[in-house]
Amino acid sequence: MTNQETVPQTGWAAVKQTWSDPRKWVGVLLATAPSLVFVAVNAATSLYPAIGAAAATAVAGLGYRLARRESARSALVGILVVAACAGVAAFTGQARGFFLVPMLIPFAAILICLATVVARRPLTGLILNRVTGGPRDWYRDRRLLRVHLIATSAAIAVNVVNAAVQVISYGRGDTVVLAVAHAATGPVFATLVAVTIVAVRRTLAQPGQRVP
Repeated sequence: MTNQETVPQTGWAAVKQTWSDPRKWVGVLLATAPSLVFVAVNAATSLYPAIGAAAATAVAGLGYRLARRESARSALVGILVVAACAGVAAFTGQARGFFLVPMLIPFAAILICLATVVARRPLTGLILNRVTGGPRDWYRDRRLLRVHLIATSAAIAVNVVNAAVQVISYGRGDTVVLAVAHAATGPVFATLVAVTIVAVRRTLAQPGQRVP
């Protein structure tokens, strides 16, 4: 159990604690570097050197994690995503094709979130209940359910905005905005998770709240 002094008591405190960890920023950089490198190299040269640079950057990220003996799972997933993006870009012969796969992710997230809300098992509860120490039947508690419904609805709203921005930018071929939208996704949802965890723990601490 985390020491009470280190557990953030407000959403803002949770956000500051989350982003005060340098490892978070390194993780964001490693996740977004291939897209940013792709855009920069494509602007300076052409499509195929940009694809090669993005792939090399993703592999370098994996090497960095292995060298530091960190979990390589996210880096491996990143390499698979970059490979898919590179394949689409090479097939279409267009730089914007590199961002087609990431552009589809918000739509998938929206569908998943909506399905869990309709089923009265909002996604944040399914993902975070164990982390927050909630009861197994958290979805039967109206206060916890309300917190997770709000958090999952916020995730839907963010994904709707993200999807709209990416669709418009894809239509315009604006790879800079596409890269920025892709880069912003991780920090936004990490912040949402941090705030949700605090909200759930405060709810669990309320008088009369059931414990697992």
